[in-house]
Amino acid sequence: MLKTLRYCLLITMTLMLAQANAQSEADKIDESAKPAKAVTELDHLGLAVLDLDASADFFINALGFELRGEDPDYPAKFIFNGHTFLTLWQVTDPDTAVRFDRKNNVGLHHFALSVSSFDELDRLYEVVSNWDGVVIEFAPELAYGGPAKHMMIREPSGNRLELVHRP
Repeated sequence: MLKTLRYCLLITMTLMLAQANAQSEADKIDESAKPAKAVTELDHLGLAVLDLDASADFFINALGFELRGEDPDYPAKFIFNGHTFLTLWQVTDPDTAVRFDRKNNVGLHHFALSVSSFDELDRLYEVVSNWDGVVIEFAPELAYGGPAKHMMIREPSGNRLELVHRP
């Protein structure tokens, strides 16, 4: 028993010493060598879409974005909701476009948009549940036990979108 206690004490002291040495090394990092906090927020998000009009219609009429511009030569539409700017880019050939697979492709897993309240999240669920081309991955539920509540959908072109309220 005493031998086991000594062994545990030795392990504890070794771990504490290792942690103190690691902290000491971290303290030696030259603060001036760290990059400035030049990046402050996400400016916009560009999404390749299968059907430019269907995706723009969804974001504008289901989620409340407004059209701010477009480029018919690309083609692209630029939408904004007062906080988030999205650029929607039409793929060249929707029939041969490679669909994103979140478990096998590197790239955007999903993007999340904040919702103003739990009631608004539930209201949006009702709206998007009946929206042509939208796939509901899961209805509003607590995120990792709460207090946030979220849902995951795929907009008409298949991009994964999380709608979340964090009280």
